[in-house]
Amino acid sequence: MEALPNAAVLATRLKNTLIQYHNLEDEKWRVAKKTKDVTIWRKPSEEFNGYLFKAQGVIDDLVNSVIDHIRPGPCRLDWDSLMTSLDILEHFEENCCVMRYTTAGQLWNIISPREFVDFSYTVGYKEGLLSCGISLDWSEKRSEFVRGYNHPCGWFCVPLKESPSRSLLTGYIQTDLRGMIPQSAVDTAMASTLINFYGDLQKALQKA
Repeated sequence: MEALPNAAVLATRLKNTLIQYHNLEDEKWRVAKKTKDVTIWRKPSEEFNGYLFKAQGVIDDLVNSVIDHIRPGPCRLDWDSLMTSLDILEHFEENCCVMRYTTAGQLWNIISPREFVDFSYTVGYKEGLLSCGISLDWSEKRSEFVRGYNHPCGWFCVPLKESPSRSLLTGYIQTDLRGMIPQSAVDTAMASTLINFYGDLQKALQKA
Protein backbone atom coordinates (compact mmCIF):
# COMPACT_ATOMS: atom_id res chain seq x y z
CA MET A 1 0.00 0.00 0.00
CA GLU A 2 1.38 3.39 -0.97
CA ALA A 3 1.68 6.14 1.64
CA LEU A 4 -0.93 8.62 0.45
CA PRO A 5 -0.39 12.35 0.89
CA ASN A 6 -2.27 14.51 3.37
CA ALA A 7 -4.78 15.65 0.76
CA ALA A 8 -5.86 18.88 2.46
CA VAL A 9 -2.28 20.10 3.00
CA LEU A 10 -1.13 19.16 -0.51
CA ALA A 11 -4.25 20.70 -2.11
CA THR A 12 -3.74 24.04 -0.35
CA ARG A 13 -0.03 24.17 -1.18
CA LEU A 14 -0.70 23.28 -4.81
CA LYS A 15 -3.46 25.88 -5.21
CA ASN A 16 -1.25 28.61 -3.70
CA THR A 17 1.65 27.72 -6.02
CA LEU A 18 -0.62 27.93 -9.10
CA ILE A 19 -2.01 31.31 -8.00
CA GLN A 20 1.60 32.54 -7.65
CA TYR A 21 2.27 31.52 -11.28
CA HIS A 22 -0.96 33.20 -12.37
CA ASN A 23 0.13 36.46 -10.75
CA LEU A 24 3.60 36.59 -12.37
CA GLU A 25 4.22 39.82 -14.29
CA ASP A 26 3.99 39.69 -18.10
CA GLU A 27 7.68 40.59 -18.55
CA LYS A 28 8.73 37.30 -16.88
CA TRP A 29 7.34 35.36 -19.88
CA ARG A 30 8.70 34.89 -23.41
CA VAL A 31 6.43 33.84 -26.30
CA ALA A 32 7.25 30.27 -27.41
CA LYS A 33 4.50 29.77 -30.01
CA LYS A 34 1.43 31.64 -31.18
CA THR A 35 -1.58 30.87 -33.36
CA LYS A 36 -4.71 32.89 -34.11
CA ASP A 37 -6.48 31.44 -31.06
CA VAL A 38 -3.80 30.37 -28.57
CA THR A 39 -0.55 31.82 -27.20
CA ILE A 40 2.14 29.79 -25.43
CA TRP A 41 4.78 31.48 -23.28
CA ARG A 42 7.62 30.00 -21.26
CA LYS A 43 10.07 30.89 -18.51
CA PRO A 44 12.76 28.84 -16.74
CA SER A 45 11.15 26.61 -14.11
CA GLU A 46 12.18 27.01 -10.48
CA GLU A 47 11.34 23.33 -9.91
CA PHE A 48 13.62 21.55 -12.41
CA ASN A 49 16.05 22.11 -15.28
CA GLY A 50 13.35 22.87 -17.87
CA TYR A 51 10.62 25.40 -18.57
CA LEU A 52 7.35 26.44 -16.98
CA PHE A 53 4.94 26.89 -19.89
CA LYS A 54 1.92 29.19 -19.85
CA ALA A 55 -0.89 28.68 -22.37
CA GLN A 56 -3.89 30.92 -22.94
CA GLY A 57 -6.86 30.92 -25.29
CA VAL A 58 -10.62 31.38 -25.43
CA ILE A 59 -12.88 28.31 -25.49
CA ASP A 60 -16.45 28.57 -26.79
CA ASP A 61 -18.20 26.95 -23.84
CA LEU A 62 -19.13 27.42 -20.19
CA VAL A 63 -16.51 27.10 -17.43
CA ASN A 64 -18.04 23.94 -15.89
CA SER A 65 -18.12 22.12 -19.24
CA VAL A 66 -14.50 23.06 -19.99
CA ILE A 67 -13.18 21.91 -16.59
CA ASP A 68 -15.28 18.71 -16.71
CA HIS A 69 -13.42 17.83 -19.92
CA ILE A 70 -9.99 18.63 -18.42
CA ARG A 71 -10.11 17.12 -14.94
CA PRO A 72 -9.66 13.36 -14.34
CA GLY A 73 -12.64 11.38 -15.57
CA PRO A 74 -14.15 9.63 -18.57
CA CYS A 75 -14.42 12.84 -20.66
CA ARG A 76 -10.66 13.34 -20.78
CA LEU A 77 -9.77 10.05 -22.48
CA ASP A 78 -12.40 10.61 -25.17
CA TRP A 79 -10.75 13.68 -26.67
CA ASP A 80 -7.15 14.09 -25.44
CA SER A 81 -5.12 12.58 -28.31
CA LEU A 82 -1.98 12.35 -26.17
CA MET A 83 -3.56 10.33 -23.34
CA THR A 84 -3.82 6.55 -23.85
CA SER A 85 -5.18 5.44 -20.43
CA LEU A 86 -6.44 7.02 -17.22
CA ASP A 87 -7.25 5.28 -13.91
CA ILE A 88 -8.37 6.84 -10.63
CA LEU A 89 -6.28 5.09 -7.95
CA GLU A 90 -7.71 6.85 -4.91
CA HIS A 91 -10.62 9.25 -4.25
CA PHE A 92 -10.34 11.66 -1.32
CA GLU A 93 -13.39 13.83 -1.98
CA GLU A 94 -15.37 14.64 -5.07
CA ASN A 95 -12.80 17.22 -6.17
CA CYS A 96 -9.61 15.43 -5.07
CA CYS A 97 -7.98 12.19 -6.28
CA VAL A 98 -4.83 10.30 -7.23
CA MET A 99 -4.77 9.26 -10.89
CA ARG A 100 -2.42 7.23 -13.07
CA TYR A 101 -2.33 7.99 -16.78
CA THR A 102 -0.21 7.13 -19.78
CA THR A 103 0.71 9.17 -22.84
CA ALA A 104 1.49 8.17 -26.41
CA GLY A 105 4.94 8.51 -28.00
CA GLN A 106 5.67 11.93 -29.54
CA LEU A 107 7.95 13.42 -32.19
CA TRP A 108 8.03 10.23 -34.28
CA ASN A 109 8.59 8.30 -31.04
CA ILE A 110 11.78 10.17 -30.15
CA ILE A 111 9.78 10.68 -26.95
CA SER A 112 8.55 7.20 -25.99
CA PRO A 113 5.29 6.54 -24.07
CA ARG A 114 5.22 7.93 -20.53
CA GLU A 115 3.37 7.11 -17.32
CA PHE A 116 2.43 9.65 -14.62
CA VAL A 117 0.88 9.28 -11.16
CA ASP A 118 -0.62 12.64 -10.13
CA PHE A 119 -2.54 14.13 -7.25
CA SER A 120 -5.38 16.17 -8.78
CA TYR A 121 -7.49 18.92 -7.16
CA THR A 122 -10.30 21.08 -8.53
CA VAL A 123 -11.45 24.18 -6.63
CA GLY A 124 -13.39 27.41 -7.19
CA TYR A 125 -11.29 30.39 -8.28
CA LYS A 126 -12.85 33.85 -8.57
CA GLU A 127 -15.90 33.43 -10.85
CA GLY A 128 -14.49 30.21 -12.31
CA LEU A 129 -12.53 27.08 -11.47
CA LEU A 130 -8.94 25.89 -11.07
CA SER A 131 -8.02 22.27 -11.81
CA CYS A 132 -4.45 21.52 -10.73
CA GLY A 133 -2.08 18.63 -10.16
CA ILE A 134 1.35 17.45 -9.10
CA SER A 135 3.09 14.09 -9.53
CA LEU A 136 3.61 11.75 -6.59
CA ASP A 137 6.60 9.47 -6.00
CA TRP A 138 4.56 6.29 -6.52
CA SER A 139 6.74 3.21 -6.14
CA GLU A 140 4.70 0.81 -8.30
CA LYS A 141 6.05 1.17 -11.86
CA ARG A 142 5.32 -0.58 -15.16
CA SER A 143 8.36 -1.60 -17.20
CA GLU A 144 6.90 -0.63 -20.59
CA PHE A 145 6.70 3.06 -19.61
CA VAL A 146 9.20 5.71 -18.56
CA ARG A 147 7.83 7.45 -15.44
CA GLY A 148 7.50 11.18 -16.03
CA TYR A 149 6.97 13.84 -13.38
CA ASN A 150 4.63 16.83 -13.41
CA HIS A 151 5.80 19.67 -11.22
CA PRO A 152 2.91 21.92 -10.04
CA CYS A 153 0.62 22.45 -13.03
CA GLY A 154 -2.98 23.49 -13.58
CA TRP A 155 -5.73 25.17 -15.58
CA PHE A 156 -7.57 28.35 -14.60
CA CYS A 157 -10.92 28.74 -16.34
CA VAL A 158 -13.04 31.90 -15.93
CA PRO A 159 -15.99 33.31 -17.91
CA LEU A 160 -15.09 36.00 -20.43
CA LYS A 161 -16.36 39.31 -19.03
CA GLU A 162 -17.78 40.49 -22.35
CA SER A 163 -19.21 37.07 -23.24
CA PRO A 164 -19.91 34.86 -20.17
CA SER A 165 -20.95 31.85 -22.27
CA ARG A 166 -17.31 31.63 -23.42
CA SER A 167 -14.31 30.90 -21.19
CA LEU A 168 -10.75 32.16 -20.87
CA LEU A 169 -8.58 29.09 -20.26
CA THR A 170 -5.05 29.65 -18.90
CA GLY A 171 -2.74 26.71 -18.21
CA TYR A 172 0.61 26.30 -16.45
CA ILE A 173 2.57 23.16 -17.29
CA GLN A 174 6.07 22.02 -16.27
CA THR A 175 6.63 18.40 -17.11
CA ASP A 176 9.88 16.54 -16.58
CA LEU A 177 9.61 13.70 -19.12
CA ARG A 178 12.80 12.07 -17.76
CA GLY A 179 14.61 9.42 -19.77
CA MET A 180 17.30 10.21 -22.34
CA ILE A 181 15.73 13.08 -24.28
CA PRO A 182 17.41 16.37 -25.20
CA GLN A 183 15.60 19.20 -23.36
CA SER A 184 15.29 21.10 -26.67
CA ALA A 185 13.16 18.26 -28.11
CA VAL A 186 10.92 18.35 -25.03
CA ASP A 187 10.48 22.13 -25.33
CA THR A 188 9.55 21.90 -29.02
CA ALA A 189 7.06 19.12 -28.33
CA MET A 190 5.51 20.91 -25.34
CA ALA A 191 4.58 24.12 -27.16
CA SER A 192 2.98 22.17 -30.05
CA THR A 193 1.23 19.77 -27.67
CA LEU A 194 -0.37 22.68 -25.81
CA ILE A 195 -1.61 24.28 -29.05
CA ASN A 196 -3.15 20.91 -30.07
CA PHE A 197 -4.70 20.54 -26.61
CA TYR A 198 -6.82 23.66 -27.16
CA GLY A 199 -7.90 22.55 -30.63
CA ASP A 200 -8.83 19.03 -29.48
CA LEU A 201 -10.69 20.39 -26.44
CA GLN A 202 -12.73 22.85 -28.53
CA LYS A 203 -13.70 20.11 -31.01
CA ALA A 204 -14.79 17.79 -28.17
CA LEU A 205 -16.94 20.51 -26.60
CA GLN A 206 -18.62 21.27 -29.91
CA LYS A 207 -19.61 17.59 -30.19
CA ALA A 208 -20.82 17.38 -26.57
